[in-house]
Amino acid sequence: MTIVFNEEQLALRDAVRKFVGDHFSSERNRATVDFADGHDVTAWKLMAQQLGLQGLTIPDELGGSDASVIELAIALEEMGRAVTCSPFLSTVLATEVLRACGDDEVLGDLLPGIAEGTTIATLALSVGEGSGRGLTATTNSGGTQLDGVLNFVPDGQIADLVLVPASEVGGNSLFAVETSTAVTRTPLVTLDHTRKQAQLSFDTAVGRRITPEHGEGGERLARALDVVRTLIAAEQLGGAQQCLTMSVEYAKTRSQFGRRIGSFQAVKHRCADMLVAVESARSAVLYAVEAAAQGSDALRLAAPLALTTVTDAYQYCARQNIQLHGGIGCTWEHDAHLHYRRAHAATALIGDGRHHRALLATRLGM
Repeated sequence: MTIVFNEEQLALRDAVRKFVGDHFSSERNRATVDFADGHDVTAWKLMAQQLGLQGLTIPDELGGSDASVIELAIALEEMGRAVTCSPFLSTVLATEVLRACGDDEVLGDLLPGIAEGTTIATLALSVGEGSGRGLTATTNSGGTQLDGVLNFVPDGQIADLVLVPASEVGGNSLFAVETSTAVTRTPLVTLDHTRKQAQLSFDTAVGRRITPEHGEGGERLARALDVVRTLIAAEQLGGAQQCLTMSVEYAKTRSQFGRRIGSFQAVKHRCADMLVAVESARSAVLYAVEAAAQGSDALRLAAPLALTTVTDAYQYCARQNIQLHGGIGCTWEHDAHLHYRRAHAATALIGDGRHHRALLATRLGM
C-alpha cells in the first residue's frame, strides 16, 4: 500500500497549515497555556465553521464531511507541527471510537454536536501507574451508573462528553458520559502545558453504553483503538518533522568560530540521523493510515509499529533539537522545550514505545 495525496488532500493540508499558522502561532499558544480551560474558544469555533475539521470523518447526514482517516491524519500532522493548544486530538479520537462502536441511535445523538463544534469530547484511556483506580458500572432499573476515578484524562477539564471503560459483572464495556452528570473535574499540573489533563471523579454518573453488554463487541473496540494509535502517531509525526525543520534552519543561520554551525560534521551527522528517524516514522505512519482507511487487517500490526517508531523518533528529535540550539533551546521563551514536553507527555495517552513494542510482539506471537 502506498499513499499518494490527491489535489483535494493537498489543498486540505495547505488550508489547515494556514489556519494553524494564523490561530496557533507560538505567541498565541503561549498565551493559551495560561487560559483556565486550556484552549482558544474562538479558534475552536472557527475550526468547525470554516474548515469543518471536527467533523471530517463524520457522515454527511450527521453534519460532517464523510472524509477518511487519511484526511484526518493530514490535519493532525499539521496540528502536531505547531504543538497546538486545542482539544482537537481528544475530540477526534473519541469520534473514531464512537463511529466504530456506537449504534445508529448513539451516533445520531452524539456526533452532530461534535461536527458543529459545540461538543468537546475526549477518550479516557490513560495507561500505566497513576492512571486511577478505574470505574465500575452498576446497572439497575434507573440505567447504568459509574463510580471511580480516572487520572490524566486529556482535556478532561473542558470536555462535554467523555468515553470511559468500566468493569461490570461479566466483563468490561465502554460508556459515554456527559460530564455535567455527577462528574467532578480537577485540573492536573502535567509535563505538557499545551495539552491540559484532569482527574475525573465519577459518583453515580449516568453512563450510556457504547459497546454491547458484558464486554461483547471487543473486536470492534480493539480495531478502533488501533485507529486511535494511528492518529496519535500522525500528530507525533508532525512534531518530529518540526523539530527537524527547526534544527536545520538554526544550523543554517547560527555562526560559531566564524562558520555556520551547519558546516560542522558533527552537526551534519545529527541532522542526518534526525532525518532518517523522521522518514522511517513517516513510512510506518502512512502505512498504518492507509491500512486504517481501507479497513485492512494489516492495521493490527501497522498501528503499534507506527506508534512505537514515531514515539522514539519524536523523543529523539526533540532532544536533539534542544541540544543543537544550545543554551537558547533550554529557555522558556523558545519552542524547543514545548516539543520535548509534548513528545514525552504523549506517552500518557495510550502508552510509550516500550508498551507498543510489547503489544506488537504479542500480536506477532513472540
